Amino acid sequence: METFLVSLTTVAAAEMGDRTQLLSLVLVARYKQPWSILAGILLATLASHGVAGAIGASFGSVLAPRLLDAVVGVGMIGMGLWTLVPETLENGTAIHRTNAFTATLVAFFLAEIGDKTQIATIALAAAYANLPVVVAGTTCGLMLAIIPVVLLGKAFADRLPMKAIHLGAALVFTILGAVFLARATVLHGTGF
Repeated sequence: METFLVSLTTVAAAEMGDRTQLLSLVLVARYKQPWSILAGILLATLASHGVAGAIGASFGSVLAPRLLDAVVGVGMIGMGLWTLVPETLENGTAIHRTNAFTATLVAFFLAEIGDKTQIATIALAAAYANLPVVVAGTTCGLMLAIIPVVLLGKAFADRLPMKAIHLGAALVFTILGAVFLARATVLHGTGF
């Protein structure tokens, strides 16, 4: 249960104000088909996080536990700092004429490549041995952050205190990073 909850909260926090939330607003405004958009987001996220999780699990299996905890801890703190940089969609982002599901599936899969949530999934899968639970948690975390945006649209996003959300997410990442760094030194000793 810890693996699922840490994965869910980490990605839900990272997703607040992320470019994929902005992308979901663009898709809703263009297609006005929230259920098709949510289905595309879910499948794209499962694919993206599945690949990221597999990479993280492979990475985690070759590192000594204390080095792995240290790498994950530093990575989480780095994610916290990255979260403080607000994201925007680039001007001229094109969404080609197609149906809402296909456009969302392709756009979200591409938007997730190298995104904070994908990198967090890699780190979490490296840290925790249960890959399906990590991917389920990170996918649920992303969906938890995206569903209100898709269903309530721009009116919801305009009312969010984004600075406070970014600070809160940065704090969550920093605390998780500190926990992993403490685990690396307290549980595993100080030598790498």
